[in-house]
Amino acid sequence: MFIAVLDLRTAPIDRPVVLAHLDNVREEIRAMPGNLEFRVYAARDDEEGVVVIHEWDDEPSFVDYLATDVFDRSGTVLRPLLSAPPVSRRFRATLLETV
Repeated sequence: MFIAVLDLRTAPIDRPVVLAHLDNVREEIRAMPGNLEFRVYAARDDEEGVVVIHEWDDEPSFVDYLATDVFDRSGTVLRPLLSAPPVSRRFRATLLETV
């Protein structure tokens, strides 16, 4: 499994636009080969924070996603709204169990 955690920072007034865009692309990303989950969270303790959690079958599936039109469109929409560069932490993980 491959997991990417994306931290975004935006002005409080722009956060609803960022969240709406991510909500609008959610189903398209979830339908991509290898995608297991795409979740978007507004930080509860910080009115500028947005977190996106990606779960993919494997790293090649995630790399394929990075080459898609939806990824490019998201960058075009989101980057002007960000107050700091995005931070993406990426992990290779092994699922031990689902309980």
